[in-house]
Amino acid sequence: MTEIRFDDGASYERYMGDWSQRAGTIFLDWLGAPSGLKWIDVGCGNGAFTELLVEQCAPAEVHGIDPSEGQLAFARKRPAARLAKFQRGDAMTLPFPADTFDAAIMALVIFFVPDPVKGVAEMVRVVRPGGMVAAYAWDILGGGFTLEPIRAEMRAMGLTPLNPPSVEASRMETMRALWTTARLEAVETREITVQRTFSNFEEFWEITLAGSPSIGPTIAAMVPADAELLKTRVRTRLGSDASGRVTYASRANAVKGWVPV
Repeated sequence: MTEIRFDDGASYERYMGDWSQRAGTIFLDWLGAPSGLKWIDVGCGNGAFTELLVEQCAPAEVHGIDPSEGQLAFARKRPAARLAKFQRGDAMTLPFPADTFDAAIMALVIFFVPDPVKGVAEMVRVVRPGGMVAAYAWDILGGGFTLEPIRAEMRAMGLTPLNPPSVEASRMETMRALWTTARLEAVETREITVQRTFSNFEEFWEITLAGSPSIGPTIAAMVPADAELLKTRVRTRLGSDASGRVTYASRANAVKGWVPV
């Protein structure tokens, strides 16, 4: 399988950074965490969610971990960097001792972790007893992904959209199972639905293709006539209002639990 790599922090910001913060606001409200905690943001990417965490939760300390230096370079230029520390790292081997943090989160990341069981186990390891472990992920297999309008038309044309390596981990039941298997307590799940409006279809198309390494290169490699057909089909699928604006919704699954005392 072709690897999906996120290295362009600026393009990611225009596309997924916006979606991430819309869903992340609801996610953090649902967590209801008090201020003054020590957090780890696993798979922080370009820091879009980390920024939200700093603004919304008044943490004492935040560490963002990600494998992409390109994304981390963007994150370090954010206002959140006044507090958050960003470093390269692997979600399955977090570079911290046990019981370091009060809370660990994965925002739109768990389906990229090659072994989600190890990823969750590492979050549990670095969180103190009584601390929280949580995540949210686009419901890719349930049609909730932000790319679904394009993916659906690709499938209709006989094309197979590229999935993250652990896409099954985006299912609500799988996320709950991962948390309970890790012996986290009081596990809860919920759906998060958000919508976004683009000024017109061309804005949607340009931002989405530039910011999505799983879709952009695939469409760029298509025969021009097929690529144009796909674009036309997506335009029809999405529609627009009287001003030409394009609005659609996406859905994520979320889970939280607490490390036993």
